[in-house]
Amino acid sequence: MKALVLEEYGRFAYKDVPDPAIGRGDVLIRVRACGICGSDVHGMDGRTGRRRPPLIMGHEAAGVVAEVGADVRDWRRGDRVTFDSTLYCGDCFYCRRGEINLCDRRRVAGVSCDDYKQDGAFAEYIAVPERVLYRLPDKATFEQAAMVEVLSIALHAVARTRISINDTALVCGAGPIGLLIVQALRLAGCGRIIAADIDAARLALAVKLGADLGLRSDASDVRGEVNRLTAGRGVDIALEAVGITPTVRLALDCLRKGGALTLVGNVSPTVDLPLQWVVTRQVTINGSCASCGEYPACLELIARGAVNVDALISAVTPLSEGASWFKRLYDRDPALLKVVLVP
Repeated sequence: MKALVLEEYGRFAYKDVPDPAIGRGDVLIRVRACGICGSDVHGMDGRTGRRRPPLIMGHEAAGVVAEVGADVRDWRRGDRVTFDSTLYCGDCFYCRRGEINLCDRRRVAGVSCDDYKQDGAFAEYIAVPERVLYRLPDKATFEQAAMVEVLSIALHAVARTRISINDTALVCGAGPIGLLIVQALRLAGCGRIIAADIDAARLALAVKLGADLGLRSDASDVRGEVNRLTAGRGVDIALEAVGITPTVRLALDCLRKGGALTLVGNVSPTVDLPLQWVVTRQVTINGSCASCGEYPACLELIARGAVNVDALISAVTPLSEGASWFKRLYDRDPALLKVVLVP
């Protein structure tokens, strides 16, 4: 099969590789669409330590069942599917509690790190355990289904956040996950949603998708504007979707006493945290890792148009041209948000 391989940091090759082998409980999927994740772009130069070459990246995918293992009973060739990028074992302490995102033997498609290497879906085929499969609704396209993994992260983050009806929320970061968090917060009943980012075009899209206000964090007094809108208290909840010290600090600065911060982004392995500010203001901090069973809700929301994922897709392009699109994303092409590659 053909695949886009990260052969060394910063260099891709579109080449022939062996077809994936499938076990008795596995399903072989012919990939029809796979999105380029920000974590792929951040990882292609080695900075995250989670994309060690040689590696086939890609974990935001959808396709058609091409072959099933001997023990697979619920899936047939031709079924339209997507899959959870977290390849959980189903048998450890956390899996048995339903916390599949915390699985002790967790692997992620398209990731290579200290603990494991798992080739992903920037290829014609990928093999995954049948337990991570989800059937696509008839109304969902493959390109839309390639956005399910991203949406599931947003829904999980919102589910991890203590929200009361009519709360005021701040979303730091208006990338794909941040824009989907905006939509999820609106569905969850927030009264006012403020988005903060350094990109004016992304903030405009955030407003189009449900935010009440977009603030340039590099060109405006975000905390001052938040205080003006909240009688000096600050927002009730904040969700940080970048993962660097300045945006984490901004989120905390804008929170009211007793507010809640959910950390979703993780570009930086560590950040500086103002401990006394957190303690003396009794702030709740939640970590949010991947997703945990939100795929069915994501698929339904997309199928009935309750969440707009099409607005985030900047380009749908052949996998064979993937290297050039990775470079454009790495170089921060302002015209690009989400790129979907098609084998």
